[in-house]
Amino acid sequence: MGDLFAPQHLILILLIVLLMFGGKKIPELMRGLGKGIREFKDAKDNVKKEIEEHVTDESSTKNDSKS
Repeated sequence: MGDLFAPQHLILILLIVLLMFGGKKIPELMRGLGKGIREFKDAKDNVKKEIEEHVTDESSTKNDSKS
């Protein structure tokens, strides 16, 4: 199958995207993609924070019950 992300393949993909959406639409698409990635990262960080808080709460509850 070869290297899927070889430079020739990336150039071909970029040309196809350019032809499909035009030069004016690409910045808008990239902006939307950036927002989506940022929102996903924020959600991931919030879930991680909640899990860490839950683990910390449980460990402090176990330590309190042992005393």
